[in-house]
Amino acid sequence: MSIVDDVVNVLPPRLRASAITHTELIKFALVGATTFVIDSGLFYLLKLTVLGDKPLTAKIISGVVAVIASYILNREWSFKNRGGREKHHEALLFFGVSAVGVALSNFPLWISIYVLDLRPPHVSMLVSNVADFFSAFIIGNLLQMAFRFWAMRRWVFPDEMAEIEAELEDLVEQERLDRA
Repeated sequence: MSIVDDVVNVLPPRLRASAITHTELIKFALVGATTFVIDSGLFYLLKLTVLGDKPLTAKIISGVVAVIASYILNREWSFKNRGGREKHHEALLFFGVSAVGVALSNFPLWISIYVLDLRPPHVSMLVSNVADFFSAFIIGNLLQMAFRFWAMRRWVFPDEMAEIEAELEDLVEQERLDRA
């Protein structure tokens, strides 16, 4: 039994039913929280050391590392009951969807830096860091997360069994109608 199952079992019945229905979303969010720590930690490590004058480069590097961690965690935990594709095909789709996600998450940061010019010497270092955090990690991650959850379920880790069950139900219904 997983940690999520343990937590779900102690929830009040009304919340438990909702949590069971949305288990994949909960796991996806927990993976997202983990990769958020990886992404933001590495971003600030790079930005405050070797890439101080290149925050966009620091964010792209931290985003790529977080995407790799995300693939492993989502494949082995969040969507472990989905799939059916060959690993190389699944990985290619995952990284393609994630590349779009990285672009979505970096777009608000790009606007903040290059359109709004929220960087030194135009603003203080504090304002620059707050703007970078808000644009990249709040707005950007919300855009990325919504897109990636939808795309992962739709293309990368499709529910092959649901499609087969739906086809089987259609066949059974057609057979029933033919007999009537």
